[in-house]
Amino acid sequence: MPYYGKNYRYFSPFSYYILNRGYVHHRVYNTLLTAYKTCETTCPNVRFRLMECANPSGGNMWPHRTHQVGLSADFMVPKIRKGQPLRTMDHLGVWHYALAFDEKGRLSSRTSIDFESIGRHLLALDDAARRNGLRIKKVIMKIDLKNDFFATPSGKRVKARGIYFARSLPKLVDEVHDDHYHVDFTLR
Repeated sequence: MPYYGKNYRYFSPFSYYILNRGYVHHRVYNTLLTAYKTCETTCPNVRFRLMECANPSGGNMWPHRTHQVGLSADFMVPKIRKGQPLRTMDHLGVWHYALAFDEKGRLSSRTSIDFESIGRHLLALDDAARRNGLRIKKVIMKIDLKNDFFATPSGKRVKARGIYFARSLPKLVDEVHDDHYHVDFTLR
């Protein structure tokens, strides 16, 4: 994937340039770029952060269980403060994984997850995936966050499409998916 585009950027130069974890299957590549293009209109003030994808030749990528064939990607949760996009924490790189959102998606009394933008992004990913011969196989998001996500207008549309969200996760896996959401694609 390109390191950045008009409304997105890879989250960590260390992960991208040193660990070499910015690779995806060519259909996922087209899907991600098309979805980001759609989000220029549906989420005009949001700057998305693409997180780890896969190694150039695939294979194991610690600590991820998937991410081995270029059909998986992690996305940093967009954040809002007082109803406005908040980007100050987007520059934490790999330290972003250390952020701890509560069960309502709040980092503090003023900072929370922008669930509506996540939904719009997932809808754009779903549309683009279908056009590229893929479908979203699974989304992983912290279990306690799903109700708040599905309560948003775009979350309701995601749910109506039947996009599968993990229903239960091992405790550690659940805890680390509060600051990002994971998407697995599959060939149709």
